[in-house]
Amino acid sequence: MASLLVVEDDPSVRSALIRHLTEASHAVRSVGTALEALREVAHHRFDVVVLDLGLPDLDGAEALKMLRGITDVPVIVATARDDEAGIVRLLNDGADDYVTKPYSVEHLSARMAAVMRRSRAAAGTGQTVPHLRVGGLTVDPLRRQVELDGAPVELTRREFDLLAFLAGRPGVVVGRKELLTEVWQQPYGDDQTVDVHLSWLRRKLGETAAAPRYLHTLRGVGVKLEPPR
Repeated sequence: MASLLVVEDDPSVRSALIRHLTEASHAVRSVGTALEALREVAHHRFDVVVLDLGLPDLDGAEALKMLRGITDVPVIVATARDDEAGIVRLLNDGADDYVTKPYSVEHLSARMAAVMRRSRAAAGTGQTVPHLRVGGLTVDPLRRQVELDGAPVELTRREFDLLAFLAGRPGVVVGRKELLTEVWQQPYGDDQTVDVHLSWLRRKLGETAAAPRYLHTLRGVGVKLEPPR
C-alpha cells in the first residue's frame, strides 16, 4: 500500500482516481489546486504525488518547481500535452515520470510502482553507504550530496541519480537504453531525455561534450564516467 496525493482540478477525474486507487489498497488524499498541494506535502508524508499540469491557480510546471523546493517525494506529472520538449523540461525540473492523458489507472499504477522502487532503493536499508569517488568527484548516496574538488555541486534529483549510477561504474560504458531502464525505470523512451540531463550535468561539472573531463560519450555506444587524465 502507498500513501498518495492526487493533485487534479477536474472533480470527475479526481473522483475516479480516488475510487480506483483506494480499491487497489492505497491511502489517497486529493486536492484541486497547487497551493493546496503545497500545504499537503508540508504537513503530510506521501510516497508519490500525482500532479496534473492544468491547475486553476498555478501552472503545473511552476507547481513542480515549488514542490521540489520543499520535498523530495517522487512526482508523476499528468499532462494532456504531448510536446516532447516540454516533457523533457519537466523531467529536468524534477519530475520522476509522466503520464499523458487520457491514461488508465493500470498504467498509472505501473508508473507509481516504478518510481517507488527507485525511491526505496535510493533510501537504502539504513546501513552505511560508502561514498563514491572518481578523481576529484565525490558522491554521497545517503545524503544525496556531490562535491567536485571539495566544492559542493547542486544537482536536481534526476541529475544526482544519473551521476550516482555512473559513479558506481567508473570507466564502464553505459548505453542510453540501460540508463533509461536503470535511472528512469523506463524500458523505453527517447534518448533525448538522457542527452538533456547529461548536458546539464556536464555544465554543472564545468565541462562540455567537446572538452570532457569526467563524462565521456562514445558515439553510438554510450557514456562513461572516469577521472581526468
